[in-house]
Amino acid sequence: MPGPPRTATLTVLNRMMRSRLDVMTWAAAQYGDAVRLPLGPKTLYFFNRPDHAKHVLADNAENYTKGLGMVHARRALGDGLLTSEGELWRKQRKTIQPVFQSKRIARQLGAISDEAERLTARLRAHVGSGGVDVREEMTAFTLGVLGRTLVDADLGAFESLGESFEAVQNQAMFDAITLGKVPLWLPLPLQTRFRRARRDLQRIVDTLAAERAARPTGDDVVSRLIESVRHEPDQRTGRIRMRDEMVTLLLAGHETTASTLSWALHLLDEHPEAWTRLHEEAVEVFGRGPLSIESMHGLTYTTRVLDETLRLHPPVWLLPRIARESDEIGGFPVPAGADVLLCPYLLHRHPEFWVAPERFDPDRFAPGAAAGRNRYSYIPFGAGPRFCVGNSLGMMEATVVLATIARDLRLAKVPGYRVTGEAMMTLRVRGGLPMTVRPMS
Repeated sequence: MPGPPRTATLTVLNRMMRSRLDVMTWAAAQYGDAVRLPLGPKTLYFFNRPDHAKHVLADNAENYTKGLGMVHARRALGDGLLTSEGELWRKQRKTIQPVFQSKRIARQLGAISDEAERLTARLRAHVGSGGVDVREEMTAFTLGVLGRTLVDADLGAFESLGESFEAVQNQAMFDAITLGKVPLWLPLPLQTRFRRARRDLQRIVDTLAAERAARPTGDDVVSRLIESVRHEPDQRTGRIRMRDEMVTLLLAGHETTASTLSWALHLLDEHPEAWTRLHEEAVEVFGRGPLSIESMHGLTYTTRVLDETLRLHPPVWLLPRIARESDEIGGFPVPAGADVLLCPYLLHRHPEFWVAPERFDPDRFAPGAAAGRNRYSYIPFGAGPRFCVGNSLGMMEATVVLATIARDLRLAKVPGYRVTGEAMMTLRVRGGLPMTVRPMS
């Protein structure tokens, strides 16, 4: 495989420390669609074609376990659905899957619409002010939705939740970069915050479990997790497993959708004609009465905007895997134990599979426009057995709130503010997204 020589390890590490996304972009630009990257004692095998993704994620998925970053993030995230493997993962998926069934998700539309209206009212309160941090507001919205739809609780009552999630994510990324070699007990500020956050999250999960035990429903995540650990011989192990699963679901669930919405609002501000189309569609659909599952089918342009946002800024920007046994990908041998990387961010911008790939064009997702497009050139939710379990809920959230905002308001970035990406566990807007708010009429 082509790639920099082993002597370039420091160059690769330096680029990775500056920007994890930059090193992948540089590798693809310099060496093509299959690149061998030296990283200290490791060698990374980076593949960037749809057939590569299909092979790793679907055709030979049993040969690939979670890889670089996710393995080391397990110290911070525990054995939740995002990091677990094998029989434990299958058991967890079976426990969680019913919560995300389409019929149950459809019943959550009222709660999602309520939260979207509350968000729009909060934004409206900033009309005429200097601006509001949209990323922060999207995070509050998604946590509000997850509280009502997944755990049947008001997560806003736990004021420290957002701060604790941030500490866990920072620790997970630190462990990924340092390959988990730094002992957790060292009194580094980042690790001190993480230990405090882990205790706080355990307290929150215990509180939710106690409330659900006193008021059982059987239809939410907490109820299902309580049942799944009921016969655990060690009560402490059961508590930790519940915490790991809850943290994973809530962290991944709110962060991905909040990031997608932030990027969508940024792109819409850059393309005012798209905002106008979005507004006109929302006015037409909402003008027929309260939003319903049937009327949501009319939000076709809104859906295209989100699809194009997920193409340009997929929240899950990197899919790392480890090969159990030796394999061959795209004609190149991959040894057993190799770290294999797929990068949806770059795959979604590959000029061989996308016309004008850097251009924001929602109509590339119009009916018929995808004819002949390789299915695996667009994988914002992954593919194969580990396809994102919460994609339907996330898309419903994003569609409803984007249409609700565009119906009434016009958001614009604060003049002079430069938007840049930050490749953490998700690809999010670095440092927040300050925007001004004004009414559309």
